[in-house]
Amino acid sequence: MENKNRGDKKPPHKKRFDFNNYTKNTVKSLNEVEYFLNNLKNFRRYINLYKFFKK
Repeated sequence: MENKNRGDKKPPHKKRFDFNNYTKNTVKSLNEVEYFLNNLKNFRRYINLYKFFKK
């Protein structure tokens, strides 16, 4: 009866905190947000020009 749990899977190990990977992901995310906001500003400018010339 002692070997009853012999075939069970072990619980997964906790992942170690990787500071370099964390900072790379954070910088990448911030760059993507900045790119999106810059494109949004340009898009808004074109919409305003379109409205202006449409009148």
